[in-house]
Amino acid sequence: MRIQAVSLIAFVTFFLWNPLSIKGDDSLERPNVLFIAIDDLRPALGCYGDDVAITPNIDRLARRGTVFHRAYCQQAVCSPSRLSLMTGRRPDTIRVWDLKTHFREALPDVVTLPQHFKNHGYQTQSLGKIYHGGGKPSKDPPSWSFEPEYDSVGDPQVRYALQDNLQGEGLKRSAAEAADVPDSTYLDGIVCDAALQTLGKLEQSDRPFFLAVGFRKPHLPFCAPQKYWDLYNRDEISLPAVGQHPDNAPELATRSWKELEGYTDIPKDGPLSIDKVRELRHGYYACVSYVDALVGRLLDELTTLKLAENTVVIVWGDHGFHLGEQGLWTKANNYELATRAPLIISVPGQQRPGAKSDALVEFVDVYPTLADICGLESPQGVEGISLKPLLKNPEQAWKRAVFSQYPRARSGSRHRGHGAVMGYALRTDRYRYVEWRDWKSKEVVAHELYDHRFDPDESYNLAAEAKHSTTVQGLAEMLERGWRSALPALAEKTE
Repeated sequence: MRIQAVSLIAFVTFFLWNPLSIKGDDSLERPNVLFIAIDDLRPALGCYGDDVAITPNIDRLARRGTVFHRAYCQQAVCSPSRLSLMTGRRPDTIRVWDLKTHFREALPDVVTLPQHFKNHGYQTQSLGKIYHGGGKPSKDPPSWSFEPEYDSVGDPQVRYALQDNLQGEGLKRSAAEAADVPDSTYLDGIVCDAALQTLGKLEQSDRPFFLAVGFRKPHLPFCAPQKYWDLYNRDEISLPAVGQHPDNAPELATRSWKELEGYTDIPKDGPLSIDKVRELRHGYYACVSYVDALVGRLLDELTTLKLAENTVVIVWGDHGFHLGEQGLWTKANNYELATRAPLIISVPGQQRPGAKSDALVEFVDVYPTLADICGLESPQGVEGISLKPLLKNPEQAWKRAVFSQYPRARSGSRHRGHGAVMGYALRTDRYRYVEWRDWKSKEVVAHELYDHRFDPDESYNLAAEAKHSTTVQGLAEMLERGWRSALPALAEKTE
């Protein structure tokens, strides 16, 4: 029975913050989960302090939830990042470092985040891009109660709207498009419509739901209805503050993944014109506002269906994104702009709504966090910790560092598997430290150090300077000890 009475709402609020230790009994009312994934979304949101972004709907979610200001993915490319979050395990554990490998090849019996909820009586459903966006890696039947929809879509007819692009060839046509069309012309609008219908069906059930909705924008191409482009004055969107590679950075760190270069209006090699840079940055923000409007429709529907009082809402971007900063585009590197992404969690009855946490957190933390919030058994084998204490006290001491990685081939833009060289990155409160290690010998072939106190744009690699040798040594030792060594004292006691 759906909870509607005030007395029962009060019970739910108590339950969320005082979860009962009940195993195997799913008869108690548990909160629903609306799990919203947004592709290639860096923190270009008003609630993250971006004064260009027009994102009123995600901002209003932030006002009733917690904004994790420093959340980091485990590998800044789609499939490994999403799979780390969905399994609670790091890329080296699931052995997924590329876009083609399925995580069950290495861990056939692992229980995913939605599967864990399904095992505890939830109806789990996927609409849009939740795992990878195409082929075998987009599929995982054990995760879902129902057949996913729009998880693997390669139809240009829902990717573009203008005739010049519709008559083109391949998936990569123009890198940006503004068309005077309804939201539902593009795939994300179609996914949103399906999600609204699904919420109506789930509301009729007596079982809680875990509904995963995955939007593909602002992933390239930057195609959005004209009205979202019209929200912005292109001349008022600044150019990158630092538009060249960091001084003294190794080539491994700044190599292009060649994602942008495949579009018909982008040079295959060489710099972009200023006009093209401005167009692309404008298009990115237009797509962010487009997705924000779709998120707003979902939030409104929760209210209309009287589900908002018993639904946990999480919004996350799968990794960050470069828009010309550091001379880089898209993702596929170990820098701050690629590894840092939005993470917002809103829980009914939250004690500190609208709070912002500066704690260092990771995507592997999402799985145990949602399980903890919803009173489920702790998932086994995860390599993250619950962030629930930060919802109560966002200022408390937390992890001393977070960890990301990115592989490289010896040459060329794309790697396979773990690549020949793996870049392991450590982010502390002040520093970003990276070691590029030969995969076979484990020899460190290059390293990087950036001081965010004086160089927040990561424009100068300090690793080779003698005066920073002690810092490098200390960070190298922390990186070698691994993620467990960086856990807060509270978590260490339970390890």
